[in-house]
Amino acid sequence: MVNDSGVNPRLAIATVDVHAAGEPGRVLIGSHLLARGATMAEKLEYASTNLDWLRRLVLREPRAYPAMCAVLVTAPCDPRADVGIIVLEQAGFRPMSGSNTMCAVTALLETGMLPVSGRHQSVIIDTAVGLVEVQATVENGKVIDVAITNVPAFVHALDHPLEVPHLGTLDVDIVFGGQFFVQARAADVGLELDPSNAKAIARAGALIRAAAREQISVKHPENPNISDIALVMLHGPSPNPGVSGRNAVVCCNGVLDFDNPETWTGSLDRSPCGTGTCGRMAALHARGELALNEPFVHESIIGTRFTGRLTDVVPDDPNAAVRPEICGRAWITGMGHLVLDDSDPFPEGYTLADLWSP
Repeated sequence: MVNDSGVNPRLAIATVDVHAAGEPGRVLIGSHLLARGATMAEKLEYASTNLDWLRRLVLREPRAYPAMCAVLVTAPCDPRADVGIIVLEQAGFRPMSGSNTMCAVTALLETGMLPVSGRHQSVIIDTAVGLVEVQATVENGKVIDVAITNVPAFVHALDHPLEVPHLGTLDVDIVFGGQFFVQARAADVGLELDPSNAKAIARAGALIRAAAREQISVKHPENPNISDIALVMLHGPSPNPGVSGRNAVVCCNGVLDFDNPETWTGSLDRSPCGTGTCGRMAALHARGELALNEPFVHESIIGTRFTGRLTDVVPDDPNAAVRPEICGRAWITGMGHLVLDDSDPFPEGYTLADLWSP
């Protein structure tokens, strides 16, 4: 639709909405030309610098809500890959996400955007931190599981004493599993990982992340632009048999002020968190508590599960990185277009302090 001036008065963004183990993901399938660069690292940097309007439009109200994530599907830069991905979270653009990878692969295969040639379908994904290999099981046109061989995961620090205002000193792990995480025991902040404690978990997680970002410097060895602690995981035991552990990952959506409790906000990942699970396994392996090829069943705050394992140790890696694999499932929940009319008063969405950080 074009108006008299020759300008299209509506921007339409094609989407497939999917959830992976309860975590909502919005797959952007027609916006691949927006991200520019000769490598996925360059595309991620371009998106961070130039496409924040898209991230806000897609993830903020009135088109979304605080727990929503998205993934921009692009052409790959590595000729070995089928597609590239850039992850959109409430706090910025990220190089990798396990649940969003499950969402993207499910959307691409079930809609026919990637061809399905058999029950076991291989998909190679280009990311800003390396190639990710995916094996999807497809039955009667439906993806019934997605197994991701992720980029190497490694430990930056174990049991690092972190001074957290209002919580005290916590021994935390700083790990990389596709993103940098600060991970802490829920019991150390006096919380059980129960859905009824969701708001208290989010508040504690927001404080821990803010403290870690102030006190601990990180940098990815191959992509120095990835240099911040993106997420926080609180972990503990599960009350259910056959489960290795339960966790809650907090996704912060604003600037935290330690003196203003109203800013101690965030939303919880509804899934067990793929990259967080990879980082958690790396920490357990570094402690001698998880062997190679030992199943690690990780449970979310709502009881959904990913199964992970470490397949090998990366040879001669200075960080003693390990190769993690995670497996889960995603379901398509909707298809359509997000529309922005040129007269819309909210071209980049909005936030309101009843749900979002002030």
